Amino acid sequence: MEQQQPPYRTLPENHELLAALLAGTASETGTAFFRVLVENVTRALGVAGSWVTEYLPEQNRLRALAFRWKDGWIEGYEYAVPGTPCAPVIDTCDLVHIPERVVDLFPDDPDLPGLDAVSYMGIPFLDEGGGILGHLAVLHTEPFPRDPRAESTFRIFAARAAAELGRMRAETVIREKQEKLSRLVDSAMDAIVEIDPGFRITQFNPAAETTFDCTADRARGRDLATLLEETSAEKLRRVAAELLEDGGPASTWIAGGLVARLRGGDRFPAEATLSRSGTPVRPFLTLILRNVDEKRRAEQRIRALAEEAGYLRDELNALQGSSTLLGESPPMRRVLQEVEEVAPVTAAVLIAGESGTGKELVARAVHRAGPRGERPLITLNCAALPANLVESELFGHERGAFTGATQRREGRFTLADGGTLFLDEVAELPVDLQGKLLRVLQEGEFEPVGSSVTRKVDVRVISATNRDLEVEVQAGRFRQDLFYRLSVFPILVPPLRERGNDVVLLARVFVERIGKRLGRPVEPLSEEDALRLRAYPWPGNVRELQNVIERAIITSREGRLDLDRALPGTGAAARVHPAPRAASGDDRIRSVEEFRELERENLLRALDRAGWTVSGKDGAAALLGMKPTTLASRMKALGIKRPSSP
Repeated sequence: MEQQQPPYRTLPENHELLAALLAGTASETGTAFFRVLVENVTRALGVAGSWVTEYLPEQNRLRALAFRWKDGWIEGYEYAVPGTPCAPVIDTCDLVHIPERVVDLFPDDPDLPGLDAVSYMGIPFLDEGGGILGHLAVLHTEPFPRDPRAESTFRIFAARAAAELGRMRAETVIREKQEKLSRLVDSAMDAIVEIDPGFRITQFNPAAETTFDCTADRARGRDLATLLEETSAEKLRRVAAELLEDGGPASTWIAGGLVARLRGGDRFPAEATLSRSGTPVRPFLTLILRNVDEKRRAEQRIRALAEEAGYLRDELNALQGSSTLLGESPPMRRVLQEVEEVAPVTAAVLIAGESGTGKELVARAVHRAGPRGERPLITLNCAALPANLVESELFGHERGAFTGATQRREGRFTLADGGTLFLDEVAELPVDLQGKLLRVLQEGEFEPVGSSVTRKVDVRVISATNRDLEVEVQAGRFRQDLFYRLSVFPILVPPLRERGNDVVLLARVFVERIGKRLGRPVEPLSEEDALRLRAYPWPGNVRELQNVIERAIITSREGRLDLDRALPGTGAAARVHPAPRAASGDDRIRSVEEFRELERENLLRALDRAGWTVSGKDGAAALLGMKPTTLASRMKALGIKRPSSP
């Protein structure tokens, strides 16, 4: 008997089609995301229909978030799990594939006969405790034999659906935190007034209404100076300016207090603190006028909630942005496999790789896929702060612990308790703090700056570096025992030049995402564009690719990317033409050493053109579109030295 061809014979034979399918979901969220996803699943696997569900454990039912069947949508689909092919998915918490006779195997399912179903495949989404969040499933009206490529594609889409469910849950947590913060502010006995950098009132709690004899509706949009005596208003403006400066404190006690005034003109003295929250782009200030007895309790509770909500907002923004690890090259498959292996345990992870390779995305993937995924991921860039502030940022400080410490502040370890702390550029950590960090990793305890009270925390630590820490250990700049503690499970993120066609996959996603953000849709990448992107050595890695695509979109004409102006060191003379390559049949895979030599030649060309000037507007770093520090690092790695003067 002639063997029947599988219905999914049009499954993608190369990375470009799969990349297009993945990119189709990159810019959507919520219901729209799941609709696009199930459409792509149905098309990619060549099946009659697919659906994504959320699991209702109390009723043991599944509720469809999106259900595509043939040419239409099934709305409001919900069903009991027992007796259906989804039951073994829920029971085993694993992928289930029924290649044929699904109706015979599940005769109690009332819907299968009406759909003419023959085959089925489903995979669950799990929470941090191994419980079911929902699942992704497909049905087909013909036999659906087993095929590793089909299951691999199915798992990719399941992972993306699970990530979106995680994002939606994070959004729910943030909303609950904000509602809790709002209830706390509204119920506080002290006057709490939120103002923008222009001193306009944006929030006025009930206690403030009583204190100032002014309703919140009348206060919003009003200049706060109208509620203060003139000299007090000037004092508050000076304090606010200091808080809004880069590197300034986040909260301060206003020495000498303020003199406030009621709507009728009466004045009264008040003790107060001013805090900065929000982001550098959208900061806001909170003024708390309180009595001495209740001052410390109210401030501590409000600040802790505000900081936690802020970190959750950052995590949500990351989930909504370019936080998905994309890649089909063998090096990236290895990274994704390592993430899957280490995520369920609490071992320390050290992520190594060049600048711009996406080490933070790997850290977020490990965190979200692990048992602490619903807790905040707190980050600290060890190179972004002066050495004398890193200890306070990590472990917190007590009021009066050092000059400028006017308020007690929680550190990153406390905020990450029960969750994950990500230490970026950990090689920059001051040597005198490395022992204290080692103690936290070993014992789970520390003392805040200026305190003798030992605190216990349960924190998973993920660190990242673009340096060779073993070399740093040998040079005496990094403790060997700390290195061993941080690198229990090392992950090496490959540079973009070693990821083959991943550069095209990523570029397509960036074109879609950035074009939508800038409101400048452009045509998809042409084959010539893809060849040019693959030929460039990408010393700045994924970060440089994203910047190049953004420049190409900004300078695009008539909807076509302008890579001539966007790619560093390119132009009419350097343009890569695809025709000669096709004629010569030069489609060989280049070795790592060949890419290394190509990068070296490109850097030497830029240095020669810039007269061996690294930084500055006309320096080699500007020509290459990278930071001077990154260029210096690559020169050292490639053995490039400035030629001696004659």
